Amino acid sequence: MIGPRKPKPHIDGFVFDLDGTVYLGDHALPGAVAGITQLREMGKQTLFVSNKPLEPREVYAAKLTRLGIPTDPEQVITSAHVLGRYLARTEPHLRLYVVGEANLIAELRRHGLTVVEELEDQDPKQVIIPHDIDAVVVAFDRTLDYRKLNTAYQALLGGARFFATNGDKMCPMPGGGIPDAGATIAALEHITGRRVELLAGKPSTLILQEAMDLLRLTPDRCMMVGDRLETDMRMGQQAGMITAVVLTGASGREDVARMTPPLDFVIESLSELPALIA
Repeated sequence: MIGPRKPKPHIDGFVFDLDGTVYLGDHALPGAVAGITQLREMGKQTLFVSNKPLEPREVYAAKLTRLGIPTDPEQVITSAHVLGRYLARTEPHLRLYVVGEANLIAELRRHGLTVVEELEDQDPKQVIIPHDIDAVVVAFDRTLDYRKLNTAYQALLGGARFFATNGDKMCPMPGGGIPDAGATIAALEHITGRRVELLAGKPSTLILQEAMDLLRLTPDRCMMVGDRLETDMRMGQQAGMITAVVLTGASGREDVARMTPPLDFVIESLSELPALIA
């Protein structure tokens, strides 16, 4: 652990990543339950933020509760929820084509947004005519196929807007990781020459502002805790939060040593957090 600053920071709220930070697969990571429980006993607020758009907030809250960290859905923020809220507020008229799974489609529709159905009448191996598509939304999608890629490609060539829930390259899993939304974004950017114009998840200011609004705190009174340097830690640094990377997920010590500016804390387990601020 990199030693704490002198004096120790005064932190009222903790924003936690989930995969690779609090749990991996269906199991809490060592020290996670004890560390978060102790922080709550100290009167600290806790919030959980995930770039994964695969489940509604209620499912993530139920999982945390089952693992020994009682959590309400309002204490969970997902990139899908943030994107839905933002588009409903700013671009409610857009007809969206989603490269994503069922939960994201349902989340966007819950916010009153229009999601275009798959163009099943067109051959995916030919040039698809992207009827009635105003914007493409790219997300972590384990059902990605050539029809989706081709449809998104043609829509973007035709001038559709380009949004994404998150840009993660991989999703940590027991035994390794699997390709995430970043791979699909990179492919579409490469073949279209376009660049994604709106990213809802970490390190976006959209998801950060949602977190601060829920905590009713300013970033300097919060600690960002996560395992990814390019998302969790970058967002925390850009916002002026205290940062703590935990070495239970995507980042190792060599990765952390190369990061500039340096992080505030490097920990092996969430059980170390209470001592950093006590």
